[in-house]
Amino acid sequence: MRKHRSFPISSPSTLKDKLLEWSKTYEKIVWLDSNEHKDNYGSFDALLAISRQTDEFSSTLKNTDEIYEFIDKRQDWLFGYLSYDLKNEMEDLVSNNFDGLGFPEIEFFQPSKLIRIKGKEISFLYLEKCADEIENDHSEIEKLILPKKEKTEFLQSVHIKMRIHKDAYFEKANKCLQHIHRGDIYEANFCQEFYSESTKINPLTTYKRLNSISAPPFAAFFRNGDNYLLSASPERYLKKIDQTVISQPIKGTAQRGADKTEDEQFRIQLANDEKERAENIMITDLVRNDLSKSALRGSVQVKELCEVHTFRQVHQMISTVVSTVPKDKNPFELIRETFPMGSMTGAPKISAMKIIEELEETKRGLYSGAVGYFDPNGNFDFNVVIRSILYNASSKYVSFSVGSAITAKSDPEKEYQECLLKAKAMRSVLEQS
Repeated sequence: MRKHRSFPISSPSTLKDKLLEWSKTYEKIVWLDSNEHKDNYGSFDALLAISRQTDEFSSTLKNTDEIYEFIDKRQDWLFGYLSYDLKNEMEDLVSNNFDGLGFPEIEFFQPSKLIRIKGKEISFLYLEKCADEIENDHSEIEKLILPKKEKTEFLQSVHIKMRIHKDAYFEKANKCLQHIHRGDIYEANFCQEFYSESTKINPLTTYKRLNSISAPPFAAFFRNGDNYLLSASPERYLKKIDQTVISQPIKGTAQRGADKTEDEQFRIQLANDEKERAENIMITDLVRNDLSKSALRGSVQVKELCEVHTFRQVHQMISTVVSTVPKDKNPFELIRETFPMGSMTGAPKISAMKIIEELEETKRGLYSGAVGYFDPNGNFDFNVVIRSILYNASSKYVSFSVGSAITAKSDPEKEYQECLLKAKAMRSVLEQS
């Protein structure tokens, strides 16, 4: 059981900064921030879930069976992530590529302290065993004085290397096209890693920089000990509200213009781009199929098809698919039926995953996985881990990956340039000195 206490707030943006600064002493952190985006399906403006490694009264879950049982019997909040490589448990697949990060495939925890910002109100939802700390924590957060100028330097310069260089990328993209022309697949999301070894970064400062550049609707900061995710994700993977399930795949990216006229031109070009629309429609159809596995008959609907949304860094083409599921449907089963998300795999999904596993040089791990939460009522919300930096402080390894969808009409040069566009924000943040 949790004790709830709410307080009015005057400046949500300042309070967000204070919450993040205050949370630094905790070893388990999930911070989810909508960055004030208007979302028809949003439930909050920001959530902070925290625990210490020594919190014996909060649970840590490391496999899918434990999550099933917790959701069914404990009925409390759970925060964490699902890595892309859980596909091997859910399907007859394998991953033998190099893994420089070494994150667990799945990691969830029941937060001892949960803090929610919605509108002009902050709510503290603490487990009963630490509920007597609400007043003191609220006071600490309110009185916290933010540094006038944040320390932005890294402990050493971050030199970014590419796992797949340009010529090798073209070779692999053309192999993917051969599979498409043979009819093995229609589309595949082929990804590449950028990385740095023997490197130290300030995770929280790096996250703040990345978030300030992109200000996406599904931003996340995750910490579990020395493992960090700094995510500026624009994409929702899957959300459940009562019996309604929502998926919002992104396929189609265009750069922002130098002025309003050029920006609008790029937006219109994306909206009418035949190849980008084909990508999006194929994945939307895949999502419709995934949701239909458990949806009530006739309830799967495409609410939004190939709509262009504008973010600080890029224009994105997004579709929204919704369905209605039975009341007794196990929430985690919905994830099992749809994971990994179609926007990061291809179509048909299983064949595409096998092919990209052969072409890619590294395990994706948490990249193209999902971060989010389950609530006590069986609702959940998860993003797609893209536009994100991953950091293992123990091994001093920094990584980010980007990808693009290869279809029959793909030009490897254009796909390569799309990857560089997607990498721009992460690279610029890391290479600042």
